[in-house]
Amino acid sequence: MCAYFGLEGCEQKKIAVIGTGYVGLVAGSCLADMGNEVICVDNNLDKIQQLKNGIIPIYEPRLGELVKSNVEEGRLFFTNDLDFAIKKSNVCFIAVGTPQGEDGSADLQYVFEVAKSIAKSMNEYKVIVNKSTVPVGSAEKITKIIKDITAHPFDVVSNPEFLKQGNAVEDFLHPDRIIIGSNSDRATQIMQDIYAPFFRTGNRIIVMDVKSAEMTKYASNSFLATRISFMNEIANLCEQVGADAQMVRLGMSSDSRIGSKFLFPGLGYGGSCFPKDVKALIKTGDDYGCQMNIIRCVDETNKNQREIFVQKIIKRFNSQLNNKIIAAWGLAFKPKTNDMREAPSITIINRLLSLGAKIQAFDPKAMESAKFYFGDKIIYSHSAYDALKNADCMLLLTEWNEFRQPDFDKMISLMKSPIIFDGRNQYDEKVLFKRGFEYYQIGKRYER
Repeated sequence: MCAYFGLEGCEQKKIAVIGTGYVGLVAGSCLADMGNEVICVDNNLDKIQQLKNGIIPIYEPRLGELVKSNVEEGRLFFTNDLDFAIKKSNVCFIAVGTPQGEDGSADLQYVFEVAKSIAKSMNEYKVIVNKSTVPVGSAEKITKIIKDITAHPFDVVSNPEFLKQGNAVEDFLHPDRIIIGSNSDRATQIMQDIYAPFFRTGNRIIVMDVKSAEMTKYASNSFLATRISFMNEIANLCEQVGADAQMVRLGMSSDSRIGSKFLFPGLGYGGSCFPKDVKALIKTGDDYGCQMNIIRCVDETNKNQREIFVQKIIKRFNSQLNNKIIAAWGLAFKPKTNDMREAPSITIINRLLSLGAKIQAFDPKAMESAKFYFGDKIIYSHSAYDALKNADCMLLLTEWNEFRQPDFDKMISLMKSPIIFDGRNQYDEKVLFKRGFEYYQIGKRYER
């Protein structure tokens, strides 16, 4: 085994990453970049063929070049042969989806199917790493599934991911911390060896028991979601009393105990993690007779935030939205991704469509993703300015960098009415008012 932080004496690990979704593909390519031999497995043969041909199914900065370079160096491989990958590997990362069930719980069927497949293909000691987000107690269930099938020795480890979409590669290569949930000294040492190259200048590996690691993932995401919902509630109150939420945020975040991250008023959180993890934590609380009152309110506040935004639009047009042309800038749930899962744009646009509005939308990366959610119900514009043609108003729904400094004169020349509803508080109201715009934002009452 190699030293705890040093690279001297480290042996190349043979790793299987099962699931080539967002987490699996980032993890696999980054682990290969540290010199390991990584086999990424997926049961979608078309996807595997695309990856072999250098086609990346998701948009994530730097991911394409990382995959390409490690494939060329002979460290990263793609296959649909799970049995082969398991037999060739010492460490198996499970990175399959855990979609939300109807009751809010995490659906673990894919995790359990992989566990069964690993057990059937075991040929020696393996460390089985759960990278998927799973409720407390899942490692115990996985352990039982595998023990019932094989007599080969193994250990199950919880290694939750904390990747931000749009910055996932950087987060994996330079993590705040690595959490290893392990009840085995042998497995713990192997995991420390795997992550040693990521921490050459300090110790940010935290070792704990498996259940605590499983809980840490849900607690972390739910706390961040709480900050977002809290700031949105404050912003809504600011509008009513005549305060400026941006100034309040600045005053709050200057306190070192609070800080500025995840404290921006807006349209609420979305994506594949926060909504699902918040609901899963509520369900876990219900299962164990523990009322998660704060987290329950966080979820409800987040849902309401989208409707509050819609109501601003309804009020401005006196409930007459039939045949109004509305331009939507941004569809992805956040910048630097094409992911639209639980995106605020879905709720807002569908609500406006139900009121008879016509939507002309543009997003730099999520146009294809949007077709899954909207089909032919909206117009997919070729550019941000194309979406503004004859528009009665514009909605800023995702804060892409290219939307930050637009040509306001050009916008006015294209729009039927120069009205902006800014769901991300991106613009300077004084500049917009001077140009003749009506400008509505989150957390501040509109005043000309």
